[in-house]
Amino acid sequence: MVATIKNEYGKVVFTEKVITTLAAQSASESYGIVGLAAQNVKDGLFELLKFDNRTKGVSISVNDDKLDIDLTVIMEYGVRIAIVAENIIEKVKYNIESNTNIKVNSVNIIVQGIRV
Repeated sequence: MVATIKNEYGKVVFTEKVITTLAAQSASESYGIVGLAAQNVKDGLFELLKFDNRTKGVSISVNDDKLDIDLTVIMEYGVRIAIVAENIIEKVKYNIESNTNIKVNSVNIIVQGIRV
């Protein structure tokens, strides 16, 4: 369980999988993103994730009922990295807050690589 919203009718519990899926989907739909990446712990290598496993490129933590989200991404060659990262941050924050009503404290983008 990551986050819970309570109201007069009861409560809604969001698991980590729900939040990471929303974040991964939002990031993957952004212009300039090739995909999300996960680190192979054994080798220390990063690999581009397939559609099914892309939530492994997302890590979340909850502090003071707000989410902190880290996204490890691979971007396309030739894009303006800072602009693409800013767009991802805005999109992920908006989609999570509007779909879950949970406040997002920060979205951090880790650019792991550039693909030509």
